[in-house]
Amino acid sequence: MENITLGQNGPVVNPLCIGTWAWGDKLFWNYGDRYGPEQLQEAFTAALEAGITFFDTAEVYGMGLSERFLGQFLQQTQQPVQIATKFGPLPWRFTAQSVSDALTASLKRLQLERIALYQVHWPFAFFLSQETLMNALADEVKRGRIAAVGVSNYSAEQMRDAHQILANRGVPLAVNQVRYSLLSRQVESKGIIATARELGVTILAYSPLAQGLLTGKYSIDGTETPTGARKIDPRFKKEGLQKIAPVISLLRNFGEKYDCTPAQVALNWLIAQGNVIPIAGVKTAEQVRQNAGALGWKLSDDEIGELELVSRPWL
Repeated sequence: MENITLGQNGPVVNPLCIGTWAWGDKLFWNYGDRYGPEQLQEAFTAALEAGITFFDTAEVYGMGLSERFLGQFLQQTQQPVQIATKFGPLPWRFTAQSVSDALTASLKRLQLERIALYQVHWPFAFFLSQETLMNALADEVKRGRIAAVGVSNYSAEQMRDAHQILANRGVPLAVNQVRYSLLSRQVESKGIIATARELGVTILAYSPLAQGLLTGKYSIDGTETPTGARKIDPRFKKEGLQKIAPVISLLRNFGEKYDCTPAQVALNWLIAQGNVIPIAGVKTAEQVRQNAGALGWKLSDDEIGELELVSRPWL
């Protein structure tokens, strides 16, 4: 497995990250309905067995429960694991101390003294200026509680501003976590990918399978019925599924060649972009093993180009 350095000199991590938004989240993911702590423990163990040791969480996932689960599971392994979590710039957080306090709370839930990557969850900071926020994060790097600083959902301009403030403190911006998949390529057309390459910032790609659309299990003729938020997502309606059919067809073709699923091919395409790490959300050990099938092989340049061409409507 060819590992990736986050940013210019951050932690070295796997080219695939395990997403834990669903760990404890009842609102969107129906935690406690078809899966619970036992399934999450099995998923964590399966990831380590597959050699995947990079996990992404946030203080708001399951209202802190996602971090707590990771903290519990970490106590049961001696294997080095890299954890990324996120700070939410909420309206009542407007001082550098509020950043420090939020980090302290996350570290306590995770049962860690240091985090591999600490990210700002969204750019709208209410009363907390980017200057104060980034300097507070730089302070935590100096204190040794953060190995690398990241942002999430930042535009090219916002990323450039954050990068500059941190650079003034001698701290590189390591990551921008954004929505990115074959069916969500706006980060390319908006210059975010190009700016990240210029600044030496790694892209963490969330929703890399477009909420399951790129798995191929949803189709016009299929029996799989969308549940939860997917019920009201127009992409899962007949017209939306017709539009993505050429992409799914090509993923199936390449999947047959490499003995892989459409989802594994879609994840491999993202990794092939270079300095891009997909975050694959999981709830079960089987989902972990499925996602791990995206590693250990490479699409050819021609195949990467064909997928780029067929997915241009989503630029």
